[in-house]
Amino acid sequence: MDAIVKFTKEGDKIPLEIVWDDGRRFEVDRVLDVTKAASLKAGGRGTRYKCRIRGKEIYLFFDDEKWFVETGNK
Repeated sequence: MDAIVKFTKEGDKIPLEIVWDDGRRFEVDRVLDVTKAASLKAGGRGTRYKCRIRGKEIYLFFDDEKWFVETGNK
């Protein structure tokens, strides 16, 4: 997946949209929280963005220069 990201003058990354490999695009309605955290389901550790997309809260991660979404049921 790809992410469309805004870079602030301070160097922070703000995700605006995610793009699946099949071309579907989903706008990030709001970033609710940003923290350093591990993905318990996918492995890896990086910056975790708690986002609202289409009314649902998701965790979007930036780790090792790559973006991924934590999926699956808890």
